[in-house]
Amino acid sequence: MSVAYISHADCGRHDTGWSHPEHVGRLRAIPRALRYEPELYLAVEHIESRHATVEELALAHDAGYVDRVRATVAAGGGHLDPDTVASEGSWDAATAACGAVLDGVDMAFDGRATRTFAAVRPPGHHALRSRAMGFCIFGNVGVAAHYARQRHDAGRVLIVDWDVHHGNGTQALVEHDPDIRFVSMHQWPWYPGTGAAEDRGPHRSIWNVPLPAARPAAEYVDALTRAVDSATTGWVPDLILVSAGFDSLNGDPLGGFTLELEHIDALTRQMVERATACCGGRLVSALEGGYDPERLGAACMTHLKALL
Repeated sequence: MSVAYISHADCGRHDTGWSHPEHVGRLRAIPRALRYEPELYLAVEHIESRHATVEELALAHDAGYVDRVRATVAAGGGHLDPDTVASEGSWDAATAACGAVLDGVDMAFDGRATRTFAAVRPPGHHALRSRAMGFCIFGNVGVAAHYARQRHDAGRVLIVDWDVHHGNGTQALVEHDPDIRFVSMHQWPWYPGTGAAEDRGPHRSIWNVPLPAARPAAEYVDALTRAVDSATTGWVPDLILVSAGFDSLNGDPLGGFTLELEHIDALTRQMVERATACCGGRLVSALEGGYDPERLGAACMTHLKALL
């Protein structure tokens, strides 16, 4: 087995309401699209993820914050921040989402699946160490980077984020470890207002690529490619993590980038090529944004095919 599709039914229990951009219809669009791709459906291994433990979440988050999330959910839910809703099912959803990415890391290192895609929600790349932000509760990819370092003795981890919004949470969770490098291409100026090019982090292990909206799609692909090349010159990762935000697609209601499915294919293939060349093919991808469900489903199919 080389590619796994990881998900968990509990991710659908995160009830934000249909008027919220990050609603359950996003997740439902993915298996719906997969049903129309029978060859792809048969080619990937389908895995039901586990839940991340409190101890695993604490690799990147304050224990007090984790307790507050659990208490809020136990009390029936509420707003964790102005944009981030918690419902009665959100603890199970958020721990399943993070657990799926951790499962991908385990599978990459134990040989069960060289490459994985975690189709999960809530997303994670805005979640900070001690608070939720921007639809995100736990930093799925940030936790996974520390997990790979501690559980699997990964010497170096590269994170690549092509969501249209800056992965400020991921940066905050990993920038103090010089052996984790983070590359984020994002719209600028745009939410959350972070990610300036000169922000390299305390160890200069951060490559932020802020770009204006409505540029030709090839410019975005080229800019991210150059940044990844710069981040890996003379530095070889043992694992590549991808924050796959499909709100970078043309027409997404929460972004102004112009990528089409062919560019998602190109970016994914580039990451696969780099993983094959430097770290035994180990690549773990996790869903972040993407707020047009039909386009999101199509993008996930394109992404899975390129992973294969």
